[in-house]
Amino acid sequence: MTETAATPQGIPVITADPFSPENLTEPHILHEQLREAGPVVYLDQYKIWAMARYEQVNAALKDWETYSSASGAGLSNFRKEKPWRPPSLLLEADPPAHTRAREIVGPILAPPAMRAVRAPFESEAAALVDRLISRGSFDAVSQLAEVYPLKVFGDAVGVPEEGRENLLPYANMVFNAFGPRNQLLENAMSKAQVVQPWIAASCAREALRPGSFGAQIWAAVDAGKVPQEWAPLLVRSLLSAGIDTTVNGLAASIYAFASNPDQWSILRSQPSLVKQAFEEAIRWESPVQTFFRTTTREVEIAGVRIPEGEKVLLFLGAANRDPRRWSDPGRFDIRRNASGHVGFGMGIHRCVGQTVARLEGEIMLTALANRVERIEFTDQPQRKPNNTLLAWSSLPIAIHTV
Repeated sequence: MTETAATPQGIPVITADPFSPENLTEPHILHEQLREAGPVVYLDQYKIWAMARYEQVNAALKDWETYSSASGAGLSNFRKEKPWRPPSLLLEADPPAHTRAREIVGPILAPPAMRAVRAPFESEAAALVDRLISRGSFDAVSQLAEVYPLKVFGDAVGVPEEGRENLLPYANMVFNAFGPRNQLLENAMSKAQVVQPWIAASCAREALRPGSFGAQIWAAVDAGKVPQEWAPLLVRSLLSAGIDTTVNGLAASIYAFASNPDQWSILRSQPSLVKQAFEEAIRWESPVQTFFRTTTREVEIAGVRIPEGEKVLLFLGAANRDPRRWSDPGRFDIRRNASGHVGFGMGIHRCVGQTVARLEGEIMLTALANRVERIEFTDQPQRKPNNTLLAWSSLPIAIHTV
């Protein structure tokens, strides 16, 4: 049960733990309470500030000068404690370093590059759908949402095929590490001794296929655009940006359509809605639920003063269901214009892999819609608790063709 009480400054204090297993797997009740408590609240358990309304979350994401990422995009403050890994040059850096890194990675994942990989992505999607149709029933997480990105984007980045399964526990480590040092993080880090060496080796120049996205980053080193020590960190960012968002975006889409069969019928009758449908799935499910920022100065929000150097937790998932921004926000509606959602972030730190997620989402949903008349659950879906992600460990479904 969440309780709120006013401090002498009139700031709502939330006593609930947003990182409890219950709130991580079923966050919507807490999100509503956070939004209704006020534009800014104080999370008593962690002694941090938080925002859950769309207006404030969107504004904070765009204002990197006030809400810095360089102190870490998680609860840990890099100015006070050592990061568990070398910080991301994209997610955990501010300009000018962030600008320089984005100038290298941005074009590699820009729309022209996505057009170049569309044909192999479509071929792999068609082949995978053929295999899934022959099975009839399967787990849409382990046999679809994880398989497809590991294959197509792993190939595009140029990492070795052997060991790609390590990308999944690595993602689990990364996103749990943005939260508190709880049991979820300890469990995730138990695989670090196996996973991290593979990640490091796979980001090295000699491990990457010539001409691949990863090799293009090393080519930027040769051209004198970035220091050599940046290259493996940027390849690592490619893998995080292009795998994690897509795995969870695909799972979110399948869950949304299996839960709302009327929307699948609409998509099949109006295939031009496929891009819009994927955006709505990201808004409705919000695979990335939260990110932190650190204030660089005292800032006033709706009459509330947040001091300099304070951690602020931004609830992206809550913002994406804010009734102040969205009509009937709890409804999954592929006819909705979901543009402006913060599911991929916003501002200069928006997810660099969103172009990959969108391309793979469009291609996979199109391949399924062309062949599959109906999607239904065969058993209860199972959430995968994570300190940052609203993820699934299992989505047992059956697909029925025409």
